[in-house]
Amino acid sequence: MEDMRALSYGIGQQYFDERDYRGAIRALLPVVEETPEDVGTRLLLARAYFHSALLKPAAEHLQEVIDRAPTESYAHLMMARTLERLSRPDEAAKHRRIAAALTGDDSLLASHSLRAQS
Repeated sequence: MEDMRALSYGIGQQYFDERDYRGAIRALLPVVEETPEDVGTRLLLARAYFHSALLKPAAEHLQEVIDRAPTESYAHLMMARTLERLSRPDEAAKHRRIAAALTGDDSLLASHSLRAQS
């Protein structure tokens, strides 16, 4: 069973690396369902959803990652980006502040839309 999860994760990672995000979702979703505590796999799944413009499931999986690993700075940054794309800037700002505090990188405080205007 462990071998099948590792194989599915590897396939999901390969799909992701090839920018076949929907393929990555198909490969990773069963792994996450079987091992919900696996933060790394869930984060990769959330990223695949984000890149597929499936923002609601991306946000749901990112929230699970944050609940399980509150100091995972990249999850907070991805959550901010997801919420920005969902037109929820106030909620996004909170996650940008957390990501900046966890990493010490104040450049994370600016959203993409603000950076694009400057």
